[in-house]
Amino acid sequence: MKWEFGRRSENVEDQRGSRGVSGPVVGGGIGAIVLAVIVTLLGGDPNVIFEQGAPPSQAPSTNAPQSSSPPANDKMKEFVSVVLADTEDTWSDLFRRMGATYEKPKLVLFSGSVKSACGNAQAAMGPFYCPRDRKVYIDLSFYRDLQNRYNAPGDFAQAYVIAHEIGHHVQNLMGISSKVQTLQRQVEPVQANQLSVRLELQADCFAGIWAHNAQKGKGQVSLEAGDIEEGLNAASAIGDDRLQEQSRGYVVPDSFTHGSSAQRVQWFKRGIQTGDLNQCNTFK
Repeated sequence: MKWEFGRRSENVEDQRGSRGVSGPVVGGGIGAIVLAVIVTLLGGDPNVIFEQGAPPSQAPSTNAPQSSSPPANDKMKEFVSVVLADTEDTWSDLFRRMGATYEKPKLVLFSGSVKSACGNAQAAMGPFYCPRDRKVYIDLSFYRDLQNRYNAPGDFAQAYVIAHEIGHHVQNLMGISSKVQTLQRQVEPVQANQLSVRLELQADCFAGIWAHNAQKGKGQVSLEAGDIEEGLNAASAIGDDRLQEQSRGYVVPDSFTHGSSAQRVQWFKRGIQTGDLNQCNTFK
């Protein structure tokens, strides 16, 4: 993926090097279990956890340092900033076509732990979006896990992580997230998990819409041979069934919160192929 000459977003908040927060993590008393699940499932909406509780653990958590100073020549920060800028351009254009204005989110870089409007969170939580402050949070050590633990290397796989979380921001702006949370309070846990799956798959499809536009090479990034395959591999690597099989040795579909590998690939690919918001209705 070519990105080095792209515009840098002004909406990156670098909180690395600041002292990590202490206290309860997202999910309360069972935070360690909650965070271990989320890191394997590539982020999500913490409000789902607040509203309905946490699913069972699927993988061991990752220990990360409480603080670290960013390097003087920080290539990864530059990369994240350019990808964020490209998502800003993509969604600003799409919202404009719908007669609306896209509110650009902030992306917070942190090390070890961070305090968000959704609560205190640890690095083991992985990337997440907080709808209460409309910010995406990411500890860049997650990219190391993505490559080494989940065998999903490549810069486009890393960009997909950001695009997925931005997909949750789009859902928040469009009122989709709040509608889903309302429905989740009205149904049994199994049905609530199914709604969570649909929400996550839609975020994958929205990430695909960004990739569709990136393929055109007219924005801040341009794709190269093999990039789409990297993204699809990442989507497959963090499917619920694959992660449960690896950690438990068996699969429990009723506990899915993000979708199977096949589903994640399917919806990410649909967004890439169509670039059409109307094709991302995972709630049909």
